[in-house]
Amino acid sequence: MDDSATPSQIPDPPDPEAPTERTSGLTLETCYRHPQVLTGVHCTRCGRPICPDCMNPAPVGYQCPVCVAEARRVGPRRRVKLVLGQPGWVTTSLLIANIAMFLVEVVVGGQNSLAAGPNVQKLFDLGAMYPPAIAELHQYWRLISAMFLHAGLIHLALNMYGLYLFGYLIESAFGWPRFLAIYFISGFVASATSFAFGPIAVAVGASGAIFGLLGAWVAYNYRRRESAFASANLRWALMLIALNLFLGFSIAQIDNFAHIGGLVTGAVAGSFVEGFGPRSIRPLVRVGGLVALVVIGVALVAWRVATFPALRGL
Repeated sequence: MDDSATPSQIPDPPDPEAPTERTSGLTLETCYRHPQVLTGVHCTRCGRPICPDCMNPAPVGYQCPVCVAEARRVGPRRRVKLVLGQPGWVTTSLLIANIAMFLVEVVVGGQNSLAAGPNVQKLFDLGAMYPPAIAELHQYWRLISAMFLHAGLIHLALNMYGLYLFGYLIESAFGWPRFLAIYFISGFVASATSFAFGPIAVAVGASGAIFGLLGAWVAYNYRRRESAFASANLRWALMLIALNLFLGFSIAQIDNFAHIGGLVTGAVAGSFVEGFGPRSIRPLVRVGGLVALVVIGVALVAWRVATFPALRGL
């Protein structure tokens, strides 16, 4: 049997001009929110067509604004925990040292010293700053030891909160060696400023050094002020400074000379520790700037000693 097809059984070749049926590809529709815009994308949640202006990235595909809003409304609420941050080991050590010294104050001063601190004589014996003792007895160590004494629990609590907050920020931003330099240089120059220009009175507290940390935080964020986050930090820090200076000038017992001296020193130190100019000379600028601040503090002390009146009784 012959299996070959006859000419009448062979199909005609397809006409290249004839339209063909589309069996694959993208079907174009109009966005349901913008009918004038063609699109081939559909919301993976509701299935309606959406244009590029209405596309919100989803784990799979895109979702329309209505479905995104609905998901946010009915979705589970996440609990947000606000944490200031864990202080570094240097900040923690300073906190422990200040609290330990306050416990010594309570032991030495008796139970009544918890609220208001020991009496003036006992604070002096523990290392408080007193201008005649520095000028006439040359007990310069009081410029540092006074930073670890406090006049009562409230005084301690306020200063330790400031140390926790700004100590964590500065230690994280600059590293612990630069943080230590800023803290102690600011505290020293704050004490020197109080000694040089302040009244003849017993003075204690870590607030001069803490104001130095605040000044360093201002310098750090001012250098990055183009960032929205740094700009917000800068405004917050300036508000704190204004509030504290207002309180300082309103309450007679507050040592404004120490606060202002610490604040200015901290701002300058915070600028120096990052360095200026070419990278090759920044270490020299950093060390030179910090040494210059110490020299300024020593000069203030020397000037006050040279001009101090005769020894005053304690």
